[in-house]
Amino acid sequence: MRIFISTGEVSGDLQGSLLITALKRQAVAIGLELEIVALGGEKMVAAGAILLGNTSSIGSMGILEGLPYVLPTLQVQRQAIASLKENPPDLVVLIDYMTPNLEIGTYMKRQLPDVPVVYYIAPQEWAWSLSLRRTNRIIGFTDKLLAIFPQEARYFQEKGAEVSWVGHPLVDRMQDAPSRQAARVTLGIAPEEIAIALLPASRRQELKYLLPTIFQAAQTIQAKLPEVRFWIPLSLEVYRQPIEEAIERYGLRATVVSGQQMEVFAAADLAISKSGTVNLELALFKVPQVVVYRLSSLTAWIARKILKGSITFASPPNLVVMKPIVPEFLQEQATPENIIQAAMELLLNPHRREQTLLDYEEMRRSLGEVGVCDRAAQEILQMRPNNS
Repeated sequence: MRIFISTGEVSGDLQGSLLITALKRQAVAIGLELEIVALGGEKMVAAGAILLGNTSSIGSMGILEGLPYVLPTLQVQRQAIASLKENPPDLVVLIDYMTPNLEIGTYMKRQLPDVPVVYYIAPQEWAWSLSLRRTNRIIGFTDKLLAIFPQEARYFQEKGAEVSWVGHPLVDRMQDAPSRQAARVTLGIAPEEIAIALLPASRRQELKYLLPTIFQAAQTIQAKLPEVRFWIPLSLEVYRQPIEEAIERYGLRATVVSGQQMEVFAAADLAISKSGTVNLELALFKVPQVVVYRLSSLTAWIARKILKGSITFASPPNLVVMKPIVPEFLQEQATPENIIQAAMELLLNPHRREQTLLDYEEMRRSLGEVGVCDRAAQEILQMRPNNS
């Protein structure tokens, strides 16, 4: 059986790799041979996919920010569609990566209507849909939608999609998580040391809009608390140099690590992070966090005019329970002063810390039980044409 998987950015590559591993496991159980071709990244290759195009670094948030990626995205999209045309798969799985996947899904519906399309981790229309146009388009080409959040499942079901709620794949990933003690030993963190994870960027634009603010805040926190040390897990190796240069510039006691994100999260007392999937991961590791996000002022202005305040929250932990369980600072609010104040409170006020951990428990219940990737893989393999 030949499956085509399409995703982009760092988080899509991770989710894709977890899914491929589960698909292979489930295929062996039913005596099925799989070939997986994909748009994705290195992690998916390591899990056994044949890559048609590397999309892990083609990604942005916002209108202006997206301009440099228009051509590379179109190119990758064309490559994918040419490959689908020439060698149609038995099944297509789309993971997040909204704009390219909308095009690929629409192409499948028009040109290859007999090939089932599964959307796993659909765009977050349930959280900030402006009109039903995109929702209807997704439902129009999707034969089965595998929802990761209960609200997402309800939203798409009410709009007429065929939906299964499988839960959030990060729940499975926690099975391999090291203990706090083991992680601190691995990283060489002394018992009295306060470890703060800094997660400034998984997209190039974030190095420009977020890193200076986060590092300025870190500088002051370091001056106030001499026992603090910062840990920065790289999302992509290409960011190493700009991040290391910034560490030098701001005089931070910081260590950049590659391939040890889980150890850093397990060991951390606090995180200061960009908004994204990583916030859910930190919450599952029970790490109190301060979330920040910033776009160019023009993009922010356009978004405000169009969205008119319809985004209640930006970070996934808050979105899941629709309440502010982690402090988030967006745009003008994303200042070093705000970050410092929130960070110090989470570090030094036991009640505030305790409340965060209780809220995380509530959030965790909305993410489903372990076995998410296997449930998703079973649903996908049941869609194969000769199985119906």
